[in-house]
Amino acid sequence: MLEDIWLYLVIAAVVLIGGISALVTTRKRRGPTDTRADAPTLASPEAEEDTGAGASAPPDQAAPAPAAEEPAAASAPTLERPESAAGRMVRLRARLARSGTLGATLLNLLSRGDLTEADWEEIEETLLLADVGAGPTDELIAALRTRVKVLGTSDPAQVRAMVREELLTLVDPEMDRRLAVSPVVGDDGEPHPATILMVGVNGTGKTTTVGKLARLLVAEDQDVLLGAADTFRAAAADQLATWGERVGVGVVRSEKEGADPASVAFDAVKTGRETGVDVVIVDTAGRLQNKAGLMDQLGKIRRVVSRQAPVAEVLLVLDATTGQNGMRQAQVFAEAVDISGIVLTKLDGTAKGGIVVSVQRELGVPVKFVGLGEGPDDLAPFDPEAFVDALLEG
Repeated sequence: MLEDIWLYLVIAAVVLIGGISALVTTRKRRGPTDTRADAPTLASPEAEEDTGAGASAPPDQAAPAPAAEEPAAASAPTLERPESAAGRMVRLRARLARSGTLGATLLNLLSRGDLTEADWEEIEETLLLADVGAGPTDELIAALRTRVKVLGTSDPAQVRAMVREELLTLVDPEMDRRLAVSPVVGDDGEPHPATILMVGVNGTGKTTTVGKLARLLVAEDQDVLLGAADTFRAAAADQLATWGERVGVGVVRSEKEGADPASVAFDAVKTGRETGVDVVIVDTAGRLQNKAGLMDQLGKIRRVVSRQAPVAEVLLVLDATTGQNGMRQAQVFAEAVDISGIVLTKLDGTAKGGIVVSVQRELGVPVKFVGLGEGPDDLAPFDPEAFVDALLEG
């Protein structure tokens, strides 16, 4: 009996020892259990980079392929390559010709032969409706009357050549329309970026034009920086940031709405000097409550900016469709700050194309750029001959 009891005890001990041994063996094979909720099952490339550990994947699971890093690179934004100035001119000229009526009306009337006073009155009305202006209209009609008498023909080709020559004289191809974008040397003898101030009433497309001009300069291989000095509209700075991101152009802005515009402009030019960019374009506020306030604000911006770099250009942005109202705006801004050039936006409807002539006559400065559409590259340098030819092709 006693021997049977000892036998049972020996068998139980053997079974117990075998169970403990199997448990320990299994524990060792599986490794320590990680109870953390965020414990990774596989070491990703990002995790290895963060921790510096080169953990490998378990043998029963595939290791991450090197291609796994490609989606991260592909997700980086691709910078746009803006269209060159030459390509824009061809496209914009075609668009201008398709929408034109001024040139076509003049050619049709002058090709009738034996023009009556009623015909000349219709020509005058056509020019005035196109915003050519009273003075230039009188000059053009006087020149055309003389040429028609001398020419004595209604041949369409000869009439077209005559009208082209007289319109080109009005547009004045001799005006210097180059944009000053070369770095300048300041009083300290150091090179400074070319600084461009953009002015104009809100609603004319001023901030959009700043973005489009930046694209045009980038297409010409210029390094550009934008200054969001229209601090009274929070959306203006956001808008510039969006334009800049698309072509890799930085924006200097204030996070405080209503900040001093002159201070933001100063910081923009200072940053431009420090980073060595070629051009700094400063967007200014376009509120027009009263002339005195506008003059004070723009005058201060120009004075403050000049402490960092000379102002190379002051471009006035005008909506070509506003006609004589736009002319009054131009006069106010011209009195507030010395304007060096004009940007005409929304010149799609050439019924108002004559504003090119009237605004140049009124302000004595050239139209340097024109906008013909809402696309990002629908801004181009103004070419007098291409403009007149487009009018006559309409």
